[in-house]
Amino acid sequence: MLFTQAMFVGIGPTAGKRPIQYAVLDSDLKVQVLDSTDFEGVLAIVAGLDSPLVAIGSPQGPNQGLMAKAEVRRRYNLRPDGRTWAKWRVSEYELRRRNIRMYSTPDRREDAPRWIQKGYDLYRRLTKMGFRHLQPNEPVRPPAMLEVLPHACYSVLLERRPFLKNTLEGRLQRQLVLYLEGIALPNPIRTLEEITRHHLLSGQLPLEGLYTPEELDALVSAYTAFLGMTTPERLSHVGHREEGWVFLPTSDLRDFYI
Repeated sequence: MLFTQAMFVGIGPTAGKRPIQYAVLDSDLKVQVLDSTDFEGVLAIVAGLDSPLVAIGSPQGPNQGLMAKAEVRRRYNLRPDGRTWAKWRVSEYELRRRNIRMYSTPDRREDAPRWIQKGYDLYRRLTKMGFRHLQPNEPVRPPAMLEVLPHACYSVLLERRPFLKNTLEGRLQRQLVLYLEGIALPNPIRTLEEITRHHLLSGQLPLEGLYTPEELDALVSAYTAFLGMTTPERLSHVGHREEGWVFLPTSDLRDFYI
């Protein structure tokens, strides 16, 4: 598979029990590919793209202990000799203090969940393939990659924390906000309108036009990559240069999300 224009890829690593979900958007926000494959398969897909910008929905590396350093803690008005938040990366603290709830990344690879370790492997292999990490306020030079957190992406797009992603309302909400952002997806309101009393009573809902949580996570990741190339002023970032940045699809990062 070879495309000759810039492509924007979102990847959701898994622990190996399920295929890796990925999405490819073009510069018109049309979905070129929305599929799943294994680890080597997704790398082959990316290698076949001409000028890709790849967003990966997992941490790029272990906790480097920066939140335990006095100079970093002073920046956030934390007690310099304290240990609160010491087990979190700077980006994770930045999001968690805004009420965007998430995991904390361990400081050792072997202590991380397998899906996070798979993410580390993706970043490492892409680096060997010539990909560079996207840097704030610098020109984008594909091939490049960036770290995203799908839950945080949806929080800033919605300007509030979303419904749980595995629920029907969570899927509808996520697909609707992507549809309103201009991605060529089916309008999920039509799916909702097709649900009748009979469907509810029989327990058989017509959800053919509604995407899975994994697909929606991959799509919002790819959309964040799209903004990084086309309108970088619409991106915000949190983190630290020593641990890496997490990018978010908003120019107005709020102090708190309800």
